[in-house]
Amino acid sequence: MAKAPIKFLNKDKSDFFPVLKKRVDLYFKENSISKFGSQTMIYKSIIMLSLFLVPYLLILSGSFPVWAMFLLAVFMGVGTAGVGMAVMHDASHGSLSAVPQVNNLFSASLYLLGGNVYNWKIQHNTLHHTYTNIHEVDEDVTGKFLLRFSYSDRLKGYHRFQHIYAFFLYGLMTLSFLGKDFRQVFRFRNHAVAKPFSTREIVILLVTKALYIVLICVLPLLLTNLTFGQWLLGFLAMHFTSGIILSTVFQLAHIVEGVEHPAFDEQGNVENAWAIHQLYATANFNCNRMISWFIGGLDFQIEHHLFPSICHIHYRQLSKIVQATAEDFGIPYNNKASIAEALSSHIEALRNLGHVEESRSALAYANHP
Repeated sequence: MAKAPIKFLNKDKSDFFPVLKKRVDLYFKENSISKFGSQTMIYKSIIMLSLFLVPYLLILSGSFPVWAMFLLAVFMGVGTAGVGMAVMHDASHGSLSAVPQVNNLFSASLYLLGGNVYNWKIQHNTLHHTYTNIHEVDEDVTGKFLLRFSYSDRLKGYHRFQHIYAFFLYGLMTLSFLGKDFRQVFRFRNHAVAKPFSTREIVILLVTKALYIVLICVLPLLLTNLTFGQWLLGFLAMHFTSGIILSTVFQLAHIVEGVEHPAFDEQGNVENAWAIHQLYATANFNCNRMISWFIGGLDFQIEHHLFPSICHIHYRQLSKIVQATAEDFGIPYNNKASIAEALSSHIEALRNLGHVEESRSALAYANHP
């Protein structure tokens, strides 16, 4: 872990982000539209929450055979991923609505999924978004179980097979949330960047985890004829479905070919402006509008990392402005032509990380324009 906060140095005095921000602001002004999701996102949030809650209520009704309940559990997993990507994600960034109370309400949907809002905002909003792909600070690429997502992590023999077994581990992502939130209480006590859990947040953590256990574990066993083994199979199916969807979508943004893993120097400095760093450390991928709608615009991760406070419903249009501005400044804009290409690139990146001890991209931006 870094001993001091990481600092980005705009050593070339680039005007990239001021120019980009001016162009983006002008887009919203000329079109007289809000940067938030407003009513459109409220409707979308209701639909996404229904994908999770309706199958859950149908299971509790006990009116279906076991095989149908299993399928409903799988649908709950799809709903979990949808809520996480297209509702909670925007709400936690404060971009779902212009009304803070509405954002707080929908960000609390994470409790229904077994997660914790405070931990998410630190790990995702602060650490991941600020220090993207920087080892020891961005926990999304640091110290993953059996996986090597950074060239700064120690290369071990089994990593050479990670491109084969990685997707199974991705399916365990949301299951890991159930215990990871508790571990973060202790990790954040002496963290260089993250603020520790307050007593209030610890109480919220304990209460919401208990409620999750009651809703997902206790009630199905009390109100239906499911045996413990049948319930457990459905529970694991739900989490595996949500985990593999969520993990895969997120990895296509940061663990693909052409995406870099810069390091900070002994003084904790990264030799690049923050916004330019985001373009080097993030990638987009093309997909159809239905998939883009379901994954909450996460196919436009570059735009999301540059403007996390803008709702994802605007990213498709903003991508044209971002790409044009990047080209004006000679900055790469990493966009995969399709999901298939992004998946292939992700697998190849995993293979490289599993075989190569270090990479030039693990260094600071000494040779970048």
